[in-house]
Amino acid sequence: MSEEEGSFGLNLAEKFFGLILIVIGAIGLFYTVTSTTVLLSAAGLFDLLLIVLVALGVILLTSKTE
Repeated sequence: MSEEEGSFGLNLAEKFFGLILIVIGAIGLFYTVTSTTVLLSAAGLFDLLLIVLVALGVILLTSKTE
């Protein structure tokens, strides 16, 4: 098994988890923004955490595994 065959699976897993993080972050951000009246002061914290989650997903999706 060469090094390229092993990196293909790692690259695919990295892209998959990046996509999962983006989807979860976007859904969570949508529900946080639409329910700010219920969350009151905690909405800002949840917004910040979910934006970080989406950014991490974008980084995983665009990075190159060597």
